[in-house]
Amino acid sequence: MTDPLSEVIALLQPKAVFSKGISGAGAWGVRYSDFGQPSFCAVLEGRCRLAVDGQPALTLEGGDFVLLPATPGFTISGFEPVTPERVDPKVAPAPKGEVRHGRRGGRPDVRLLGGYFVFDSPDAALMVSLLPTVVHVPGVARLSTLVQLVSDETSEQRSGRDLVLTRLVELLLIEALRSTSSGDTPPGLLRGLADARLAPAIRQMHRHLTRPWTVAQLAKSSALSRSAFFERFTRTVGLPPMEYLLDWRMAVARGLLRGQELTITEVAERVGYSSASTFTAAFSKCVGQPPGRFARAGGHGPRRHPSPGQKGWKQS
Repeated sequence: MTDPLSEVIALLQPKAVFSKGISGAGAWGVRYSDFGQPSFCAVLEGRCRLAVDGQPALTLEGGDFVLLPATPGFTISGFEPVTPERVDPKVAPAPKGEVRHGRRGGRPDVRLLGGYFVFDSPDAALMVSLLPTVVHVPGVARLSTLVQLVSDETSEQRSGRDLVLTRLVELLLIEALRSTSSGDTPPGLLRGLADARLAPAIRQMHRHLTRPWTVAQLAKSSALSRSAFFERFTRTVGLPPMEYLLDWRMAVARGLLRGQELTITEVAERVGYSSASTFTAAFSKCVGQPPGRFARAGGHGPRRHPSPGQKGWKQS
């Protein structure tokens, strides 16, 4: 059975890069500027405050896990008033050993294990736009265990390290995203998969990408009327069903074209187009250049973003 969440994680191609221990005591706070790459944090013990730009502030407790798929600017701190230290993660050198903030001596108020990784896919922005800005999962022991395994693996140069880290980060992402409460997530793929009526339609689109789907057919798989399905899908996922299907087909097509192992006609057939010309027209409109040129350029198309207020996937 095709699993849409697993497909999205696979296309993102996560690679682990760095992890570190962090502790704080007394009056402390750090303001990190926008990073753009995914980051994560597990609270090993104690409590702290996390304020992500544009999101409600969170109190993090021991056992909590936080994932920021695109890491906007944020402040992490204790609970005493303080002017936070400013850090630009894009230029700051990677620290060695545990980083201590605030009062130096004595037992810390909080201990965390944090880190960041990269999404290797040039289509990362496209997929990340369907994920929540902040994924906060309280008290899931499996996530803390995975974060500890990532930390152990990054601290040593053992055989197979890169492959182990890649698999651990994939597990970390899937475990975090599927542990998220659907009621707390904004419109996107997670909320759609958590909807018992919409999930069958989403899985059908992923499982049978080559079918000439219509809204009526997808509505039938969800046991909803055409109009009720269209409204519910758009409200829950954040874009209309046919637009979601088109964007997913184009994401898969870009991945196939980067491999440079298939002809344009073969790629067209794999993503549900009956002719290369129809596929070329759709691809050019969506990506900004014909598929042949995209493949010759190594799979790097022009950057295009939705207009203000438009709900859709960012294009890479």
